[in-house]
Amino acid sequence: MKFTRVFAFMALAGLAGSAFATNGYFSHGYGMKAKGKAGVSTAVTGDTFGGANNPATMAYAGNQLELGVDLFSPIREYSRTGSAGGAGYFDGDVESDSNYFLVPEFGYNHMVNNDLALGVTVYGNGGMNTDYPSGQTDLGMCAGGAPSGQAGNMLCGMGSLGVDLVQLIVAPTAAYKIAPNHSIGISPLIGYQRFKAEGLQAFSALSLDPANLSNNGYDDSFGFGVRVGYYGKVAPTVSIGAAYASKMNFDSFDEYSGLFAQQGSFDIPENYNFGVAWQATPQLMLGVDYQRINYSGVNSVSNTSQPPACMPVPPYGPAMGDQCLGGSNGIGFGWSDVNVYKFGAEYKYNQNWLLRAGYSHNDNPISSSDVTFNSIAPAVITDHVTLGFTYTVASGDELTMSYMHGFKNDVTGPVNMYFPVGGTDKIQMYQNALGVAYSWKM
Repeated sequence: MKFTRVFAFMALAGLAGSAFATNGYFSHGYGMKAKGKAGVSTAVTGDTFGGANNPATMAYAGNQLELGVDLFSPIREYSRTGSAGGAGYFDGDVESDSNYFLVPEFGYNHMVNNDLALGVTVYGNGGMNTDYPSGQTDLGMCAGGAPSGQAGNMLCGMGSLGVDLVQLIVAPTAAYKIAPNHSIGISPLIGYQRFKAEGLQAFSALSLDPANLSNNGYDDSFGFGVRVGYYGKVAPTVSIGAAYASKMNFDSFDEYSGLFAQQGSFDIPENYNFGVAWQATPQLMLGVDYQRINYSGVNSVSNTSQPPACMPVPPYGPAMGDQCLGGSNGIGFGWSDVNVYKFGAEYKYNQNWLLRAGYSHNDNPISSSDVTFNSIAPAVITDHVTLGFTYTVASGDELTMSYMHGFKNDVTGPVNMYFPVGGTDKIQMYQNALGVAYSWKM
């Protein structure tokens, strides 16, 4: 059956590599139509990505199947100046070698009757994907001795430096019209995530479990949550929407129980969104969304990276105290909660062409005091612009494309005190994405 084959392909492709890092490690939008409007979707109907945006909108999506893929390019750079009291022994400037990722998406919706819709959305998060080559430091000097001639990475570890996080979420969805212009929806969220870290050996003295800190290959885990939503057309030209997604609780990463807080725990935070759409003219629709992502609810992401009460035992551990890496309240990335503001427009040029544009702004989750630890996950983008279109072919099927540019942003701060080389660290990133999707009307 066509649906089964496509779903299997999407699941396998999703596991192969999701790399979004726009609003923290959430995407700027889900579904190619929403991406063309900077993610505006909460009060808009017409696609099958309610499981990622607002489940209630699926009650008005009709019978369709959507398949798409984004070519996503995040350009990450990490640099240090003024180390070793100005001597520069640990200075460097390096770009991540991983710059291009294919990010698939899939949605299906079936109208059981005029009021009830059943469907599924498959989408991805991620973006903590970095691969910095080695060669900026000398491991002998990193250990406080004479130069050894053995190259180290920017954090004085061996080999390349970076992490790879992939999150795939499958969201079966049910939506029901409680009145002709009002609906509610629910999407159980079934999550899979995969992670690896490399080149962090220098932090072994801060880990409660140094054997499970770095260079252990990929580990994976599964988790669950739920998203609920409401959609309503409150006036002939105005619709509103709201959705809430619970925290997704995942199994721990056993191979990285010495890196993430709570012995390898890494969950997806709760988030919610509100939206308003206004059909300003028969041709022009304007929309606004607000999204809140509560990273503070995930200790491994939000706990400070600054020295708490972690007591490394010289020379290489084991560390002591639950605030060390891997501890119940262990060192994290220091991310704060994020507010996202999205503005989008859709213009019906003629019967075949819909044109889109959008802009979004979000808080930067990373402060200057947490730059060093976030060198492996520099999610500092705050502003995006988007363009897109949908072309309706003779059969009624739709071809949709979108483009996103995330403007370059950087954060600069003192080198973390746990890494006593001194100086100033800077992380920066900019992004581009070009996506295409096709929708079969059924």
